[in-house]
Amino acid sequence: MKWCHVPVAGQALLGVVDAGGHTELFRLVGSEGSAHTLQLAASFALDEQCLALSLDWSTGKTGRASGQPLKIISSDSKGQLHLLKVDEAGPGPRAVATWQAHGFEAWVAAFNYWQTDIVYSGGDDGLLKGWDTRTPSTPVFTSRRHSMGVCSVQSSPHWDGILATGSYDEHVLLWDSRNMGRPFADVPVQGGVWRLKWHPWRGHLLLAACMHGGFRVLDCRQALEEKQDACTVPLSHALPSSLVYGADWSWLAPCCVPHAQQPAEDEAGGQLPGPPALGCSAAGDRGGGPMLQSGSQGRTSLQPPTEGQPRTPGPRLCDSDQCVGAADLDVGLFATCSFYDHVLHLWRWEPGAGVGAQSEAVKSVSVHELPCPPPPRRRVLQAVPLGAGLTPPGTQCPQGTKPLASLT
Repeated sequence: MKWCHVPVAGQALLGVVDAGGHTELFRLVGSEGSAHTLQLAASFALDEQCLALSLDWSTGKTGRASGQPLKIISSDSKGQLHLLKVDEAGPGPRAVATWQAHGFEAWVAAFNYWQTDIVYSGGDDGLLKGWDTRTPSTPVFTSRRHSMGVCSVQSSPHWDGILATGSYDEHVLLWDSRNMGRPFADVPVQGGVWRLKWHPWRGHLLLAACMHGGFRVLDCRQALEEKQDACTVPLSHALPSSLVYGADWSWLAPCCVPHAQQPAEDEAGGQLPGPPALGCSAAGDRGGGPMLQSGSQGRTSLQPPTEGQPRTPGPRLCDSDQCVGAADLDVGLFATCSFYDHVLHLWRWEPGAGVGAQSEAVKSVSVHELPCPPPPRRRVLQAVPLGAGLTPPGTQCPQGTKPLASLT
């Protein structure tokens, strides 16, 4: 499942593909002060007797040009790709093209966010392919660089022409789409790479879900800037009893507000946002929820409000298109989901280096589990304070590491 990166007809839209071979679109509906719910907006059957395996929206790059069509690319267990077009005023998605891309399961399909007529696919046949959707009968390129099935592909929303791919061969490859003959970076990650996600604002950070290898955060700054095979791994953690199949960054970020409305540096507050397409929501407008608090040095952390603490207007929370100050956020909040134990983990990673630094030192790796159930009076989860000790870059999470929160 993936959220559309922009509002559709003024609403947040979630795309879902399922084992029945369907692509379904859900609207997030609700009003101020009431709970939001997902409402089925449309359903499209891809093919008979197939599993739908992936989908991507054409809106991954920041913003969308006026009149640019809204498209979905999906893949299935028969090795086919399906291009759908979504009419914002219409009844639902309509088929544009379907073609055979791989001889076995097409694990992943993804847009080139900078040129959305181009899509990429990865299959269990070990092939990475590029396609021009205007003439999809023949691939633009076919790469056999991965030695096993290709199961993750993501175009960078920050760097034109940059593509990240992952495979069961336990390698993450970085490519320049203008030269798909060979990757410019190759990072072994000790696990099959089922999911890759570029950070919403820090364009050099790449989150990888590595199955039995847990998760990794890759710092690709030098590789991207100098096209050198020089990625580092400032954070890694394995879940010994399960497989990490999903991972994604939080879109939580402070918006800039006029100086006259800025609160005191140590009293900023805000509520957790919904999906990116929801846009900004006023901070501090609901009691009892967790607050985004900033210290006097610009450090930001997710902590619940203390009893009796006044709520100030604070910065607002929004998506990356509307945030001027998003790059100043120095808390990495992300989630992973794991197989076998059916658990969703919420993690917090706090890099210590400021924006513009050549590398990011890990100040502390988040790693504290919230008690469950929450205290009945306040109905919030009490976070355990992070330690102040430094953890050298490239090291794994300490023994006994636990997520910020877990849901089963």
